[in-house]
Amino acid sequence: MNARTPPFAPFPPWRWEIPARLNIGVACTDAHLGTAAADRPAMIVEDDVLGTSAITFRELAARTSRFAQLLRNLGIPRGDRVLIRLPNSLDYPTAFLGAMKRGAVSVPTSTLLTAEEVEYLAHDSGAHAIVIDKAAWRAMGPKLAGKESLRYALLSGAGEVTSVPGIDSIDLGPALDAIDAWEPAEDTAVDDPAYLVYTSGTTGYPKGVLHGHRSLAGRAPAATYWFDFAGEGEVDRIVHSGKFNWTYVLGSALMDPLYRGKTVIAHEGRNDAATWPRLIAKHGATIFIGVPTIYRQILQKTAFTRADVPTLRHCMSAGEHLSDEVFGLWKERFGADIYEAVGMSEFSYYLSQSRFRPIRPGSAGFPQPGHDIRLLDPETLAEVPAGEEGMICIPESDPGLFLRYWNLPEETAKLRHDGWFFTGDYARYDADGYIWFLGRKDDIIKSFGYRVSPYEIERVLKSHPAVADCACVGEEAGPDKLLVVAYVIPHAGAAVTADELAAFGREHLAAYKAPKVVYLAGDFPRTKNGKILRRSITPAIALARSSG
Repeated sequence: MNARTPPFAPFPPWRWEIPARLNIGVACTDAHLGTAAADRPAMIVEDDVLGTSAITFRELAARTSRFAQLLRNLGIPRGDRVLIRLPNSLDYPTAFLGAMKRGAVSVPTSTLLTAEEVEYLAHDSGAHAIVIDKAAWRAMGPKLAGKESLRYALLSGAGEVTSVPGIDSIDLGPALDAIDAWEPAEDTAVDDPAYLVYTSGTTGYPKGVLHGHRSLAGRAPAATYWFDFAGEGEVDRIVHSGKFNWTYVLGSALMDPLYRGKTVIAHEGRNDAATWPRLIAKHGATIFIGVPTIYRQILQKTAFTRADVPTLRHCMSAGEHLSDEVFGLWKERFGADIYEAVGMSEFSYYLSQSRFRPIRPGSAGFPQPGHDIRLLDPETLAEVPAGEEGMICIPESDPGLFLRYWNLPEETAKLRHDGWFFTGDYARYDADGYIWFLGRKDDIIKSFGYRVSPYEIERVLKSHPAVADCACVGEEAGPDKLLVVAYVIPHAGAAVTADELAAFGREHLAAYKAPKVVYLAGDFPRTKNGKILRRSITPAIALARSSG
């Protein structure tokens, strides 16, 4: 059987409708003015400290326009980058969408990043403005003074404004309130840059992935073949367990739902397993989106059942593989399937399970219609037959594909071949046409939904004066639990402990990147050419272990 003709009725032919002009900020806000969605809540934020806040589509349209005007008034030109380092809050869509209404490029970043990491992103992106909460700016601002291109800090939240030499610190709330008129949003083309996300790279530094406004239209197949949005006149309320800075969440819990007039419920605070069922129940949510770790925690640490969340209709997961055990237990207790998807920073979610086909646990389902995904032999570009492993390749014409890597033309060119983008991910089709995702053939570690580059961690640890060499790997700590750990060879005579090196990692790396365990080692298994054999590294080679 041909790998691409499964024994099911074919999906209906997909017709792309890609306009010549599109602005994501407008499509997610102003486009709903004059419709039934205008006075519907666009976003509700549940903050453990600040309580509940909400904003309608009409209010969000005005607030994002004020933000765009603020950027104009500050002299931030079209095409400039605006760094966003915010917790989940109403200021997030204000800044992310408002920057794009200005024609600027939004640069979402994690609140877990250290000042050193933010400094690198500011330098690499060339951002002249950062949107950041006041508490983080108090701690981070002085470390960024005079070092980078940053000229403006737009400060979110309550409290005092911290002044930093060389950077104009602006209280965001009052600045927006003072704007009572604004110019129209920029008329952007679909291929104009819209947002820049940073992902772990193989050089030891994050690399920027630049997306165009077309990405919003490019994810349209997912609205039908992964989501299960309610019909016309019905209102979906969507709970997502993640942070907006993550590409997965930016699409599935911010841009895509707002584009379709749905209500998003976000949370900021302690990540407790009981939080999510409580939010679903409180807000009558119909769709829940998470990562396998969250589903597993709800099953293991709470007693919630279907009776507690009667409105929940559709569950979705991505970021890492969902185990058969979690899938089965969730369906048994909550009476709902979990629809899994696979994506990447360069292309968002494009493989998924669908309510139109039976779920085969462990499989990634099918390529969504509209995405002409092929499994190719990267050497010959020939399509591989069913059962054989091939690289997932995407036509360069796909509107969902990123524009280019930021400041890395050679890296972009390296992955484009004869009209195809090489994802570096491998998969196989089974005899029935289901696709089985096999992952990358490099050393990127997927831990609790995060994609972590071992090279970035090693670069930081090697900056410690006592470290001669190190290797970072993933270590299984239980079902669906992969920890980031580091093996370190100290310099001869260096008096350093594994705990000290673990603390050094926590100080200089975001929490999700910092090694959970550090081992001291005498040497590593290596090839004849001296290259470290990461897959052969185990705790058996360790001389000592951190208490973490």
